Amino acid sequence: MRRHYLGQNSPLGETLSRYREFFALFDDLGGYVEFFLLQDLVSATGTEIDFFMPFDHFSSPSTPADADAYREYRRRSVEFIHARNRRIDRYAANPDPFA
Repeated sequence: MRRHYLGQNSPLGETLSRYREFFALFDDLGGYVEFFLLQDLVSATGTEIDFFMPFDHFSSPSTPADADAYREYRRRSVEFIHARNRRIDRYAANPDPFA
């Protein structure tokens, strides 16, 4: 998504461009992240993605290479799920942060 909003190439570029109007609703990556409550997947500045595994620009397999890598991937995935669930709970309690 970050690459899409920056106009950069990615393996999903062709598919995402088919839905350009939908993604335009969010203006930029920050809007997309905010709408879908994905703040726990980006850096504090919102400009970098916090990947669950080392990322080398799509040049290696997207699956963990061994059991240790899988355990780390799983740990980080579960951590994200819990963090997002807490964020959803807070949002549900007060959907209008300016209220």
